[in-house]
Amino acid sequence: MSDVIKLLPDHIANQIAAGEVIQRPASVVKEMVENAIDAGASKVQVIIKDAGKTLIQIIDNGSGMTENDAVMSFERHATSKVRKAEDLFALTTKGFRGEALASIAAIAHVVLKTRKEEAETGISIEIEGSKIKKKEACVCPVGTSFEVKNLFYNVPARRNFLKSDNVEFNHIIDEFERIALAHPDITISLHHNDNEIYSLHSAILRKRIVDILGRNSNDKLVPIEESTDIVKITGYVGKPEFAKKTRGEQFLFVNDRFFKDSFFSHSLSKAFDGLIQPKMFPSFFLYLDIDPKKIDVNVHPTKTEIKFEEDKLIYSIILSSVRQALGKYNIAPTLDFNRETSFDIPYDMHSKPVVEPTIHVNKNYNPFQSSPAKTGNSFTAAIKAEGFGSNDASPKDWQSFYKVEEVEEAVPEVVELNLEIDNHLTKNFLIRGKYILTNCKSGILVIDCQRATERIVYDELINKFISNPISSQKLLFPLEREFSSNEKNEWINNQVMLERLGFLGEFQELNLSLSAIPAVLQEESIHDCINLILESIAYQEIGKGEIAHVIVQSIASATGKRKATIQNNESAEALVEQLFQCTEHSFTPRGKKIIQTLTIEEISLKF
Repeated sequence: MSDVIKLLPDHIANQIAAGEVIQRPASVVKEMVENAIDAGASKVQVIIKDAGKTLIQIIDNGSGMTENDAVMSFERHATSKVRKAEDLFALTTKGFRGEALASIAAIAHVVLKTRKEEAETGISIEIEGSKIKKKEACVCPVGTSFEVKNLFYNVPARRNFLKSDNVEFNHIIDEFERIALAHPDITISLHHNDNEIYSLHSAILRKRIVDILGRNSNDKLVPIEESTDIVKITGYVGKPEFAKKTRGEQFLFVNDRFFKDSFFSHSLSKAFDGLIQPKMFPSFFLYLDIDPKKIDVNVHPTKTEIKFEEDKLIYSIILSSVRQALGKYNIAPTLDFNRETSFDIPYDMHSKPVVEPTIHVNKNYNPFQSSPAKTGNSFTAAIKAEGFGSNDASPKDWQSFYKVEEVEEAVPEVVELNLEIDNHLTKNFLIRGKYILTNCKSGILVIDCQRATERIVYDELINKFISNPISSQKLLFPLEREFSSNEKNEWINNQVMLERLGFLGEFQELNLSLSAIPAVLQEESIHDCINLILESIAYQEIGKGEIAHVIVQSIASATGKRKATIQNNESAEALVEQLFQCTEHSFTPRGKKIIQTLTIEEISLKF
């Protein structure tokens, strides 16, 4: 009987390992940039082509490698970070498993060029599918350059599972931003298809956050600083009024390493209880500094899941420190009886100049001089007019003071419902301009005017868009709007579609100057509409075929909010007629109910 268990060849073992470590192009960017940081680089360049499917190049000015180290770096489990098992619980570097380069080399064409400062020449190595094809001396700057080409070329099934270029590049941007935020002291840039997406210079943390999110974010940040024997917490949270519908601006770091943790994220959300609306998410950039012996980063191959020895205590510290920061900067009320508050300056007053108070003195005032009583509103004058204080007052003078005037009972204010009732109940009834009641066989239909408007506008625009571009209207004054780098990139990627839908404008750095908008869109709805568009295209995974529908949905939703109030019953009649001409009149494009039926039985239960 022959044996059935065999030892896997190295190249197959590396491909299997690659499935865990390298899930998509963004994984390569993460591993390579982290290696550059571990090598002491102060400047890192990330160059991408076709969302990483064609090329991922990482260039750093770190310490570089010797020829032997360069060859060994592609061996599986070869690492300079760990010498004994105990080292796993005292890690201060990003990479330590020795799997990344071996995994990348197993599924791509890799070209490595590296040179130590003391060496006259560098070394160039070319690898395909874990096999070294070429190795020779070369002229190159101090540091390391990695070129990763044709990712997953020998694992076609994995390559077929990659998403569209937009989706994959969004994942690369996510990884890039996490590393850039973890290391604001490093100069780092990102280029995609010869377009500069980010060029971030070494800066303090607040400046790095503003460089990534845009200048307007500076006034939205509340600083946090707390130091205990368990954890040191620094960073920023966003003011409650700037909470968003997506979690795009939520970052947790421990010892300069990005990680995900729903438990700690919950503590931050809980700190905002009562300050933000339900289903809204606060922004936060929180940095935890913890003894490496009290955490375990060796939980998941991507190292984004971490175990904490004292997680419950850290949860409480995060919660209290965020609440204290929000209270200290007058974002939320706070009571702290152990803190001297007489010298506190409101946060909004910090940037205002100090103005010396002026005192006005009436030099003619004499406290011993009696002034004549004023008439009119003076209580004294009023009672004297009724006979009080007079020696010859008659009963008629003062009896009227106690007379009770008969006052007509106040009639409660009636809110006009704009109801017109006829004997046959055939008309539509308008309630406060927001809801329409209409008769039906089973009872009453209640129609939401805003949602009905949204459906009507959506159907009208999508039908026009199929055959012709949406007509646009020029703005008298261009509207300026600041974007984050990710939002700008996605807007540019979809610019042809946006122009066809009526949005015309140009970017100056991160500022979009809109010169024209869809004709159906009111000017006061522009910001709402752009917010909805960006929430979809910049922070959600959307297929190319859905982009147009999503943008039209955003236009319709913003238009519905502004045009939803119906002024009269004639408008109500027209709205109902237009709604029932729509192919789908029961739900909005976003799946919300437009019509609610109240049956006769349900109405009877109210009586």
